[in-house]
Amino acid sequence: MVFVGLSLLLSLFSTVFSFSVWNIFETPPPPIMQAPMLIDQDHPEGAVPVKWTTGLYDCCEDPSNCIITCCCPCITFGRNVEIIDRGATSCFVGGLNYFLLAYVGVGCLYTCSYRKKMRSVHSLQEDPCADCLVHWCCISCALCQEHRELKNRGFDPSIGWAANAEKINQGAATMAPMMPGMGR
Repeated sequence: MVFVGLSLLLSLFSTVFSFSVWNIFETPPPPIMQAPMLIDQDHPEGAVPVKWTTGLYDCCEDPSNCIITCCCPCITFGRNVEIIDRGATSCFVGGLNYFLLAYVGVGCLYTCSYRKKMRSVHSLQEDPCADCLVHWCCISCALCQEHRELKNRGFDPSIGWAANAEKINQGAATMAPMMPGMGR
C-alpha cells in the first residue's frame, strides 16, 4: 500500500514538474549566458528595503496559484525555490524537501529561510512580521505572495529557472544598443 502511494506521488511530481521518473535527480547544466542578466538585482549593503508588490492576503489575485498552493503547497514552494536559488535547487528537490519536512511538522523552518533569501536579493521589507512567523502562521498565503512577487518581477516560476534565464537572455540579446548623443 505504501509503495503504491509512493509511486503515485512520484508519478504526480514527474507529471507536474515535467521530469521523467529516471532523471529527476540530475541537475541540468546552467544556461549559457549570452549577455548580462537583467534580472540580477544586486542591492548594496544597507539599501532601503522596498514594499512587496502585493499584500500577504492577496492570494486571489492569482486564483490558479492559490488553488495549487492550497491543495499541494510543495509544488508552489518547489517552483519558488528554483527561481530564488537560480537553478541550484530543482523544483522537484525543493518540493520534496518541503513535503518531507512538513510531514514531520517543521516545514515552516525550511520555507522561511527562502523568504529571507528572496527578501535580501530583492531588498524587500520584512512585512508584516518576521519571516518564520509569517510562514508558521499562514504558510499558504506566504508562498502565494512570494510566487506573485516573482511573477511581478518578470519571472514565471511555472517554467523553471533555465527557461526564465533563456527568455530574459533572448530579450537582452535582441535589444538595440543605446548610443549617447544620438537623439532626434
